Amino acid sequence: MNSKLSIKHFEAVIFDMDGVLIDSEPLWKIAMEKVFSDLGCNLSKNDFQRTVGLRIDEVIHYWNKNQNLGISDEKKVEDDIINRMVELVSENPIPLTGVIETLEYLTKNKLKIGLATSSPNNLLQAVLEGLKINHFFHVAHSAEFEEFGKPHPAVYLETAKKLNVDSNKCLVIEDSLNGIISGMSAKMKVVCIPEKTHLKEPRLRVADFMFEDMSLMLAAFKNGY
Repeated sequence: MNSKLSIKHFEAVIFDMDGVLIDSEPLWKIAMEKVFSDLGCNLSKNDFQRTVGLRIDEVIHYWNKNQNLGISDEKKVEDDIINRMVELVSENPIPLTGVIETLEYLTKNKLKIGLATSSPNNLLQAVLEGLKINHFFHVAHSAEFEEFGKPHPAVYLETAKKLNVDSNKCLVIEDSLNGIISGMSAKMKVVCIPEKTHLKEPRLRVADFMFEDMSLMLAAFKNGY
């Protein structure tokens, strides 16, 4: 990993959403545990660590095959989980440490700001509206509209295209291994701010930079600029 981070090397910063802007990873596990339990499958929150960073349709398909659940309508399961997630996010939308301050700093310094998430678009909109941060983002793009989700780079490449910025001028902020691989595969530099349950995952250190929270990343921006 590099030790010095300066925004003068970039024209755009692209944020992941879950676990980066909002502490939604635990909420995903709550929603999935409930819906899968209703289907007679007792998957735990620890089990869901194995599918962090994947699109929700890919998560459901994975567990349907892995556990031989015999789910014939995976889209119905997906809709149930997403609807529960929208409810959970709307009940208590709290940004993670340093998010608002970082968005304000990037805006002040005239960088383009994007969002590239594996989550579906209706949840993306619920988060932006709940946190009241819509106005900061020039582009907000969901992998729902791509053939492949993370770790494929498509969602980051399309976000950069919509921002009209070359990939090598983009900085990605991620929390999961699949997200890091996605950003690096798109030829972007990647900051990893691990979601708390990922802190013991040594492979996250493949990222170009790592910080415990976004306020520390913001301090690095200010010191390196």
